[in-house]
Amino acid sequence: MELYTNLRAGEKGAWLSIGTYLILSSIKLTIGYIGNSEALKADGLNNTTDIIASIAVLIGLRISQRPPDSNHLYGHLRAETVASLIASFIMMIVGLQVLISSIQNIWNPVREAPSLLTALVAVGSAVVMYGVYRYNLALSKKIQSSAVKAAAYDNRSDALVSIGTAIGIFGAILGFPIIDTITALVVGVIIIKTGIEIFWEAVQTLTDSFDIEEAETLSVLIKNVDGVIELVDFKGRTHGNVSFVDVTVTVNPHLDVRQSHEITEKIESTVKRFNQYCMVLVHIEPHESSTATEEDYHF
Repeated sequence: MELYTNLRAGEKGAWLSIGTYLILSSIKLTIGYIGNSEALKADGLNNTTDIIASIAVLIGLRISQRPPDSNHLYGHLRAETVASLIASFIMMIVGLQVLISSIQNIWNPVREAPSLLTALVAVGSAVVMYGVYRYNLALSKKIQSSAVKAAAYDNRSDALVSIGTAIGIFGAILGFPIIDTITALVVGVIIIKTGIEIFWEAVQTLTDSFDIEEAETLSVLIKNVDGVIELVDFKGRTHGNVSFVDVTVTVNPHLDVRQSHEITEKIESTVKRFNQYCMVLVHIEPHESSTATEEDYHF
């Protein structure tokens, strides 16, 4: 099934993030200690926490691929959303750590200037993480994965952190350590904001929220299906990157079962053309009218 193929493809993004974070955190911590840069060491520790977030995304994608069972009749697709939720918590914690650290540096500024090598490492790290961000963002759009998108935003936040680290180090080298603190404050706010956005999106999905514009578009498409007289009810929810839609429509009460079933198939194919990852459950009811006769219905 294409859905599960996409989920497996999403694992590539998680593995890419994990591998990149392992390499960058090792380099940053080593060069940070050698080059006397607290900012670079903090950035390296930040990347070690990102490894945990990426592993959470990877686990979520793996669980999502499990087929439905007796306890999960709709499958395990929401594990991907739970992974996004975990990633958002980790991002917000890291953002708070950056804010707290920068505030502490206001009262205890670093007096010894770090080496130029630490700044170059930070710049190189920012470039690498931006490349990983672009790859994961494109992958998330291709496979419609909320977990991979959360990982991409985490990559972007790390690129911003590294840019802030580089600016701070250059400022310290030039004799203006306050630039480090100001940049760290801004970066911390950006990380927290991104984490909150991912958290809110995950919560909306887990509480069965459904995009209003998509619901309105689908309702119009269903109403225009040949044989549908009235759309009585519409419900939608999402599990990972799959949408589940339940609709109730009325049809000519004089149709037989086969004719009514043909209408349900038309509705399903219409919705699939709009969103190939949408599962539709159609309930057919006879259209009740006190004045209508059999000749009034057309099919």
